[in-house]
Amino acid sequence: MKKPGIIGVAVAILFGVGYYLFNQLGGNNPIEISLIEENPETLSGKTFRGTPQDKKLEQIFRAIETQQSLHPGSKIHTIYFIEPAGKLDTMEVFVGLNLPFASGDLESKSFVESRYLLAKVKANKWVMPGPYKVKSELENYAQIKNLTLSGTFIDKIIGESEVHVIAPIK
Repeated sequence: MKKPGIIGVAVAILFGVGYYLFNQLGGNNPIEISLIEENPETLSGKTFRGTPQDKKLEQIFRAIETQQSLHPGSKIHTIYFIEPAGKLDTMEVFVGLNLPFASGDLESKSFVESRYLLAKVKANKWVMPGPYKVKSELENYAQIKNLTLSGTFIDKIIGESEVHVIAPIK
């Protein structure tokens, strides 16, 4: 008779410790959304179309990281035009830096929208909300404020525990 009680207490303690760790890593941090009254930054980078495990994708990220080291203060941005559902699905992603001019074999992406929503996500990578949750929060915010999003979502990697998501407004 004592075993079910002991097991229940052990499960409750494990749950409490797990929740405490989740909270300490930023799992309950809110997604901060604000309206920015300016054009999204022009980006310079490369577009990849293929599967997630294709070596070309890794090469593109390495090339952009090299460019980033040559341009202090620049940040890596990604735009997923087609997100893969699995490892063998086709994806299309633009990987670039916030640079006003494309050099060499880089392509330029500029945006005509004069406003955008900015979502700031701060949490450890293990507990950071997924892209669908952030996108949903941005869409809800836009609906409440009677704004129409362009449908493009730009991930700006600030650091290992901070990502900004830019959603241009039509």
